[in-house]
Amino acid sequence: MSDSAPPSPDQLRMDEAALNRFLKDAFPHASDETRAEVILAEPGHVRARLQPDARSLRPGALVSGPTQMALVDTAAYALVLAHIGPVAMAVTSSLTIHFLRGCPLKPVFADARLLRLGRRIVAMDVRLWTESEERLVAQASVAYALP
Repeated sequence: MSDSAPPSPDQLRMDEAALNRFLKDAFPHASDETRAEVILAEPGHVRARLQPDARSLRPGALVSGPTQMALVDTAAYALVLAHIGPVAMAVTSSLTIHFLRGCPLKPVFADARLLRLGRRIVAMDVRLWTESEERLVAQASVAYALP
């Protein structure tokens, strides 16, 4: 983070386009087809979308747990970066996920919301859904450690 004003939950330092550029540059091995896209960034909230494909499936034609966890972590990382700026070494310190129902092979959305933006730890709630925000497929509590 820069030495200027401390990060604020009420102010963004990166918008959707900047976040997507950063993720593409930070993870060059991920193809555009497998990388989640940030579609909304506002103070305290980021929404990301993933279009899963056959490689994302587990037996039973459901989106796999590891794919869902990767989307959760990407959305959480984007939320942190949106508020602190392009700091590559912000890292996941904990991620606890609850799978609530099977996730069909449809676009999956992740809504990441700030719970607390501290000087060293950021706590977030991330909810996954496909067709309706009211019918979650998973919910996660995520913490990031800041450098």
